[in-house]
Amino acid sequence: MLIVMKHSAREDEIRRVVETIQDMGYEARPIPGRQRTAIGLIGNDGNVDADRLEGLPGVLQVIPVTRPYKQVSREWKDEPTLVTLQNGTRIGGNEIAVMAGPCSVESEPQILEIAHRLKEAGATVLRGGAFKPRTSPYAFQGLGVRGLELLARAREETGMAVVTEALDPEGVELVAQHADIIQIGARNMQNYSLLRRAGASGKPILLKRGMAAKIEELLLSAEYILAEGNGQVILCERGVRSFDNHTRNLLDLTAIPVVHALSHLPIIADPSHGTGVRAKVTPMARAAVAAGADGIMVEVHPNPNHALSDGAQSLYPEQFEDLMKQIAVIAMAIGRGLVPSLAEGKARGRGSRDRALS
Repeated sequence: MLIVMKHSAREDEIRRVVETIQDMGYEARPIPGRQRTAIGLIGNDGNVDADRLEGLPGVLQVIPVTRPYKQVSREWKDEPTLVTLQNGTRIGGNEIAVMAGPCSVESEPQILEIAHRLKEAGATVLRGGAFKPRTSPYAFQGLGVRGLELLARAREETGMAVVTEALDPEGVELVAQHADIIQIGARNMQNYSLLRRAGASGKPILLKRGMAAKIEELLLSAEYILAEGNGQVILCERGVRSFDNHTRNLLDLTAIPVVHALSHLPIIADPSHGTGVRAKVTPMARAAVAAGADGIMVEVHPNPNHALSDGAQSLYPEQFEDLMKQIAVIAMAIGRGLVPSLAEGKARGRGSRDRALS
């Protein structure tokens, strides 16, 4: 349930609504907006006395939220959520963020080389797996803590933000110490203890859609994170299982406009896992941008043929550079742009400071 306050509502009137909700045995969560404040009622068991709230001073209307997910819905918050990282990358606004890097961190030379090349091409977020959940127990499982340390080293050298996966609740704190975004992988989308722990970390969370998950299930998983008081959630469409074997998965691009209609959370696309085929990554990345994705996540390796994991779907650095040029054109055609490169961002910041001092 959502209690919408009048434009003229005073702080004491908002506080009284919050206290009344708490007296009724529910949790109240104020949601300040540009024009007015709304207050979310959490824990609705269907027996809420709306009349008691509608009669309070400053209340404009009481809106029942009928969907099974509440805080992620547009009924709860109509304004799009904007996730801003420490290096200035914004996800969810009019700019399209680009996350790129190898499937796995394999060595210091590998991750540092690719990080510098990705930065030069315009990416602002470095992806790389330190802990890798693999279908086979005999496949490369990642470098673990050493991988996290190498990602942090790459961030120090390039200024790129880091996104990497936490596999279990116990590992969240460790990943949070090294990463700017904690990734919850497709296999863990419904690992509710992991979702709660990640939400409690206070870090931005990248939540990938499960391999056979409906969009409603993805949004309900995001609800677990928001219920912990963490609204910094980025959804990711990474393909669902299909009967066709020409690609690894079926990249569901319709999920992008559907999520935008249902939720205020940003959504990016992962065409690397969505197709599993290098030749299909670039066209599907272009399509995702055209469909309105708030960003893309692409696997890039300095030498894909020798990658320890997912080499077949990893772009060569030269292919990634071409991709960046192509999606910049598409973004411009639909009235958007790419997140400024780190060099551009610094130049803009210096220009703003110079103007302020002049």
